[in-house]
Amino acid sequence: MKDGALKVLFVSNGIFVFADSLLGPLYAVFVQKFADGVLAISISWTAFLISTTLFTFLISRVGDKIRKDDLLMASFIVRAIVWLSYIFVGSMPQLIVLQIFLGIGEALGSPSFSAIFAEHLDKNHHVQEYADWRLIANIVTAVGTMMGGLIVTKLGFEYLFLAMTLLAVISFLEILQRSKRVGIA
Repeated sequence: MKDGALKVLFVSNGIFVFADSLLGPLYAVFVQKFADGVLAISISWTAFLISTTLFTFLISRVGDKIRKDDLLMASFIVRAIVWLSYIFVGSMPQLIVLQIFLGIGEALGSPSFSAIFAEHLDKNHHVQEYADWRLIANIVTAVGTMMGGLIVTKLGFEYLFLAMTLLAVISFLEILQRSKRVGIA
């Protein structure tokens, strides 16, 4: 990987994927703190997916008029705020609202990450660089999932959400500090 932008993208998004994976399958356990049953988990996750879909559609219409690094950074901040807000959730309606905002963060982040990634692929190394990213994402997801379980077991969900928030802010700062220098825009 020769492109400095991809290196920055791999580091910042690798940190972010780690943060996201800390909650991973524990989301179901978290939701059951204030709502009984599998249906509540399904409803809240559906709210996230519908929000992601609707806002991705909106981003598809206006996203090319906005700097891609700004979209990516906004996604990190929106999701950091949602994760921090999980600490204060006490009901399903509150969770649904947060899931809608999480969907907005996803809609800002996924297309912008993919667009930046595609723009900075090294010629004749596309498969290798996509595979490199998948390797990184899979490893940090596996480690994050295990770490999340340890954090919740030893310290509780509040500390997990604080860790996730901090890591999302670090991802934001990584892009903020290095994006112009390596040509991410």
